[in-house]
Amino acid sequence: MKNNIILNLTKLKSAAIKSLFAAGILMMASCESSLDTINENPNDQSSVDPKVLLTYVSMNTFQVNGENMYASRMMIGTDGENTYQYMKWNEASFEVYTKALLNTTKMMQEAEKTGNKNYLAIGKFYRAYHFFNLSMKLGSIPYSEAVKGESKIIQPKYDSQEAVMAGILTELKEANDLINSTDKIEGDIIYNGDASKWKKLINSFRLKILITLSKKTTLGSYNVAGEFASIAGNQPLMTSIGDNGELKFVDAADSRYTMFNNSGYGSSLYMADYFINMFKDRHDPRLFTFAAQTTAAKEAAKPITDFTGYNGGNPTSPYSDNAALITAKNISKVNDRFYKDATNEPSSVLSYSELEFILAEATARGWISGSAKTHYDNAIKASFNFYQTYVKNPNQYFAGFDVNQYLASSMVVYNDSDPLQNRIEKIMTQKYMTMFHQAQWTSYYDYLRTGFPNYPLQTGVSAPFRFRYPQSEYNYNSTNLKAALNAQYGGSDNINSKPWWLQ
Repeated sequence: MKNNIILNLTKLKSAAIKSLFAAGILMMASCESSLDTINENPNDQSSVDPKVLLTYVSMNTFQVNGENMYASRMMIGTDGENTYQYMKWNEASFEVYTKALLNTTKMMQEAEKTGNKNYLAIGKFYRAYHFFNLSMKLGSIPYSEAVKGESKIIQPKYDSQEAVMAGILTELKEANDLINSTDKIEGDIIYNGDASKWKKLINSFRLKILITLSKKTTLGSYNVAGEFASIAGNQPLMTSIGDNGELKFVDAADSRYTMFNNSGYGSSLYMADYFINMFKDRHDPRLFTFAAQTTAAKEAAKPITDFTGYNGGNPTSPYSDNAALITAKNISKVNDRFYKDATNEPSSVLSYSELEFILAEATARGWISGSAKTHYDNAIKASFNFYQTYVKNPNQYFAGFDVNQYLASSMVVYNDSDPLQNRIEKIMTQKYMTMFHQAQWTSYYDYLRTGFPNYPLQTGVSAPFRFRYPQSEYNYNSTNLKAALNAQYGGSDNINSKPWWLQ
């Protein structure tokens, strides 16, 4: 916890080191003047302690993202048409290059001066994480020439999605080889300087990338299933929720839960019936931690654990229809703890529960040996453990609950004798049920990749495969962008164009 206490000072410091992303151009501007106020070494005007940068990059990376909650059919809006809910989004942002990647690059440069390999390893993880997520949103992106303004590359070329994915797998392999128990990791608000946990996260994330590419046999020089099996069989991985790659929030300025005091959460955000019904059908008490009772249920003084007291709105209906449910007192808001509680549960980029679902899927597909059922059961148990550990007053939600009985129930139990598609559906459904405010866009990508869970869509509206490139790239890097569009999508920048990873 002590590392979180420095978050306030760190954010003030980091404001002075954010590099310019002038008009969308990927460039590392000269940093000397902006760094002068926080120099650790007064004789070296261009240095900054990597621990300061690690704290800033970590804090920025692990925040909760609410956009995917609409696209993933978990929440709905009632005060206007939400573009994510109605699958009408447009362009993505390249701000990650400035918010995370430029500062990650600087952290790695400073670490090289001191010979600290752990900051280099963690830097490679953050590079891999952010390039992965950006490529998943768009397809080809600047990678090999990105964040090289100091080398005067201000209009970087675009690398193919396959090249990006192969490159970040190699960077993660290098990170695994670099991480060690000797070099000190200060400023670490994720694992408090525990290099062994960073190593587990790095290797677990390698598996996440590979399972995401399940439609592919090869990736550059990598055999997808073979590389997965090699990592799973030979490298340290997460073994409990204590290994989760997550940020714990504290009740202090700039360190509170991302959605704390969010006005939308307090007024117009409600639960989608598609998500709620999965829990109601299975009598799954995690529902009570996500959703609030309907107004009618509260007025009737129904117990919090009465499943009939919860109802969602249809994510495919006009928002005015769902607003009518408010008047009828028959729709559940998002649980008010998400905007009233300054801490809540941690926000993860990859959890032990998600890893176990990944291993369950890989086992079901025959990539690795072992018991898919064991991994599946472990994943569900870890999810319940997570909420019982971090949600305030868990007994009000989970009293009398028996996870083993839940695992044996007809809609949950995993059977190795079922057809593969049925087993994948079971895994994806339960994985989806663990992702409320967690792991960014993972659930949506799983849906695009596997078809599960089977999201409801408006008639005539298909689920987009990607985002459009930002307008800034058309303005300042158009030659390279147009070459990338021609290579991928026949020159069109359309949200319904299928990227390489789905082909």
